[in-house]
Amino acid sequence: MSEVTANTEPVATRERTVEGFVREYLRELNFGQGVDLSRASVNDQYLALARTVRHYLMVRWLETLRRQSELQAKSVAYLSAEFLLGRQLDNALLAADLTDIVEEGLAGLGISLDTLRQAEVEPGLGNGGLGRLAACFIDSLATMNVPSIGYGIRYEYGIFRQTFVDGWQVEKPDSWLTLGSPWEFPHPEMAVNVSFGGTVEDYEDDDGTTRKRWLPGWSVLGVPYNYMVPGYGNGRVNTLRLWSARATRAFDLEIFNSGDYAQAVRAQTFAENISKVLYPEDSTPQGKELRLQQQYFFVACSLKDFVDQVLPKDFDLTNLPDRIHFQLNDTHPVIAIPELMRILVDEKKWSWDDAWSVVRQVFSYTCHTLLPEALEVWSVELLGRLLPRHLEIIYRINEQFLVGLRAAYPDDELRARRMSIIAEFPERGIRMAHLATVAAVKVNGVAALHSQLLRDKVLHDFAEYYPGKFTNVTNGITPRRFLRLSNPGLSGLVTEVLGSEKWVTDLDELRALEPLAEDAEFRRRFREIKAANKRRLVHLLAERDGIVLDPETMFDVMVKRLHEYKRQTLKLLHVVSLYEQITSGALDPADVTPRTFAFGAKAAPGYRMAKQIIGLINAVGRTVNADPAVEGRLTVAFPANYNVTLAETLIPAADLSEQISLAGKEASGTGNMKFMLNGALTIGTDDGANVEIRELVGDENFFLFGLTEPEVADVVERGYHPTSYYETNPQLRHALDLVASGAFSDGDRSVFEPVVSNLLHEDRFLVLADFQAYADAQARVDAAYADPEAWTRSAIINVARAGFFSSDRSMRDYLDRVWHAAPVDPSA
Repeated sequence: MSEVTANTEPVATRERTVEGFVREYLRELNFGQGVDLSRASVNDQYLALARTVRHYLMVRWLETLRRQSELQAKSVAYLSAEFLLGRQLDNALLAADLTDIVEEGLAGLGISLDTLRQAEVEPGLGNGGLGRLAACFIDSLATMNVPSIGYGIRYEYGIFRQTFVDGWQVEKPDSWLTLGSPWEFPHPEMAVNVSFGGTVEDYEDDDGTTRKRWLPGWSVLGVPYNYMVPGYGNGRVNTLRLWSARATRAFDLEIFNSGDYAQAVRAQTFAENISKVLYPEDSTPQGKELRLQQQYFFVACSLKDFVDQVLPKDFDLTNLPDRIHFQLNDTHPVIAIPELMRILVDEKKWSWDDAWSVVRQVFSYTCHTLLPEALEVWSVELLGRLLPRHLEIIYRINEQFLVGLRAAYPDDELRARRMSIIAEFPERGIRMAHLATVAAVKVNGVAALHSQLLRDKVLHDFAEYYPGKFTNVTNGITPRRFLRLSNPGLSGLVTEVLGSEKWVTDLDELRALEPLAEDAEFRRRFREIKAANKRRLVHLLAERDGIVLDPETMFDVMVKRLHEYKRQTLKLLHVVSLYEQITSGALDPADVTPRTFAFGAKAAPGYRMAKQIIGLINAVGRTVNADPAVEGRLTVAFPANYNVTLAETLIPAADLSEQISLAGKEASGTGNMKFMLNGALTIGTDDGANVEIRELVGDENFFLFGLTEPEVADVVERGYHPTSYYETNPQLRHALDLVASGAFSDGDRSVFEPVVSNLLHEDRFLVLADFQAYADAQARVDAAYADPEAWTRSAIINVARAGFFSSDRSMRDYLDRVWHAAPVDPSA
């Protein structure tokens, strides 16, 4: 197709045709990128395509904003330090219903849509499940026609790019902005001033009332970058607003002219550090301070933005609870509570009681952990130095809270100390989960078991004091990205047999697949799709990482953040045990199901043990993959830099999903849901959302093992001795001894001694206690996999019963139980 003259007619008024798209695309390529088709690079072509597609969504976006401004319907503001969005092109094409038109139009120009898909760089604005969940939630809110806005940070460098050097993790900057970011809209004219440091003074206002005035020591600007969040098939486009830090005075010409070039831009460098990197390493005082700066920066920008720019100028803030609900996604945004108090009391001149009444109606808190160390505590010294007015406000909130608490429990001072927002030991600090719980309308866990443990253990005193405040909202995933887009084969089959795509927005429709588990022809087609997905993954990993895999093997997959409680070491010990048994002659290779063990995980840069475990996984993989004794039976694959993009190919290829955290430690998980939806069976403990998965699919379609949460508590209370399991279990002992011998480290026993020593003498997450139960469960996996028909039947039942885990259902639960907001009729 020859180049077509660009059309200046507005996209909204043009017919949605291949010709119309081509004209718009070439116009963007010529006048947006400044190149013609013959000289355009792949990146030019991708950027032009992205901007062309966003044109088709922008009319809907502007109309959504206009109608919300008119209606002033109650909205949800989702405050999250992470939004792990994944690539945006395919999601935008799906929402705009443009995929076929674009593919045909580009083909006529000699361009492959697949090639341009691969050119997109995923923004790594999240660490894992927390950020992926936030992205699923805002997708669902848009699809369900709920007015909402996401608020977060536009990190210049997101979660690091993981590489391996001799098997050890090395972090590289995630330079996702280098080649341009066509999905964002910067608005420097809407920048917000954010202050830090300084002092607080008393003064009398015009009415003679004594008030507080914060005199900050320094300030930065928060520049908003808007992203479109399109709903599926409904015309709504909500907004995600991410903040980037800039200096209030970026450049000092006088200093520059004096020759001190570094000092001339010092203010700019200092300010931009705030939004430079996702989760700066916080083992140093400077790192801790930067994290607190990040958290306050984005919530201060967000609240200021909503109050001063989103709300009408004449809005009566006493009606704020009827207009907005702020959801605090974990403890990172909790500093928003004293910030809103400061705005109302100090800036709007409200009384304390009036302000506190409103604040207590507009925030809710989602807790995502059961680990005490994951509940943030900021030292009083640091918070007071960085945010002195906020520290005063927190102390007053705490004083008021303790007065009521002591009245309710007059003879229980220990309870008051336990529940106080201010911790006294080991240093005086602000317990952010306590602050959130005191101020929130609702506090929710993210799976049934997690919410129960939150009430019974983590925040037990608060659950007794506020019995109606705690609820559960089990996590969910968006079926648009994690089935419709990531698994086109299965998606197409589901649509064909159900007769429509209604399931894309009502995942409970998948229940109609259940009878087809008994249909031999459907099982055959289901298996063929799984086999094709495995071949797709094999091709990707060969090109991306040089990893060679056999698609005829079982794909046994464990992908999640590297943390000891998730127990990658348990999976690895099973691999080492199988390897040891085969190479020692204790096990005939012919009796071993051919397996590919796939790992994907990043370790936090300062988490030494997690990095040791990654090194050990790669070392075991090198040895196993090179040993002809296990060739064709055992293969270990650990592709670097696991992210959403890789997940979209890897998850549909998985046969077995590893969800093996110690019972009582995983809040929910969402990877377990993605694997289930894509036809993998789960081996797992009764932990997090595993409990609900097993209840839905039945024990016969789930490989359960391990101690229950009460049993874990009992073992710990009686005194856990991991060496006793080592001494009494030959397979476990041989596996650990093989690691300790240096067999995977060129004979150097010291390399992985920290891992072995930790398991033998501490084993905080009871890996050795659950090893035999896990090995027995894996034997059941082998037996089940040997019967392809039965395995496929179980896989289909998993897919058919996955509807509960849609993030659309999660949003309905939040709307009903927490936010009390409602969808807005698109025709209103």
